[in-house]
Amino acid sequence: MNAASAPVAGTGRGDRARAGARVLGIAIWMPYIALAIIHVTALAVGSDIAQPTKLTLMPLLALPVLYAARHLRPRAVIAFLLGALLFSWLGDGAGAFFPAAPELPLMLLFFGIAHIAYIVLFLRFARLRRMPWWTLAYVAWWIGMLWLLGPHTGGLLFAVAAYGLVLAGTAATSARCHPIVAIGGAFFLASDSILALRLFLPEGLPGWMGPAVMLTYTLGQGLIVYGVLRSLSRNERR
Repeated sequence: MNAASAPVAGTGRGDRARAGARVLGIAIWMPYIALAIIHVTALAVGSDIAQPTKLTLMPLLALPVLYAARHLRPRAVIAFLLGALLFSWLGDGAGAFFPAAPELPLMLLFFGIAHIAYIVLFLRFARLRRMPWWTLAYVAWWIGMLWLLGPHTGGLLFAVAAYGLVLAGTAATSARCHPIVAIGGAFFLASDSILALRLFLPEGLPGWMGPAVMLTYTLGQGLIVYGVLRSLSRNERR
């Protein structure tokens, strides 16, 4: 055996380490995926575990971010991702965390901050392309939702309009990023659209729309985080 054909020392160990890291990188998502399925199922069957499982979703989604943190560049991405998940978690639990305060305005505030964090992340760090022309559909969505829901929002009209604007902004700016992020942004928009209908136009809506809110929400949040991690991971850029 000559030097050219001799195995490089440590190559097998390095391959095993990389394989192990890939397995762990997949496994770190399993708690979030499993709990999302459990939560949506609990909503569908009316189980009492729906609320506690809801409050565990965003902390579990933070695990892949923390695991990938050492590979993310720039470091500000970690802060914006974790910030968006933190305020989403506060929005999820607004009624439980602040029982003496009005729940809906707090939800709009917390999720509005989460959306702003996502918008900054998409525009400054995760963008890959120009804004596609078809994102004008999100402007039409905002106008249409205000026309439909405005007469039913009462004193929350301004707050709902402002929240809808940042929600449409998240969906539109996500289209500049990895396609997985764009799909996640669309699912997030779908989730809040269904929720808005349930909050302000509840009469005659089918029961499946309750679980549909969280199905699209968990998909949207998960795809956004996965897409950002995939596109900004230092390993993916090599």
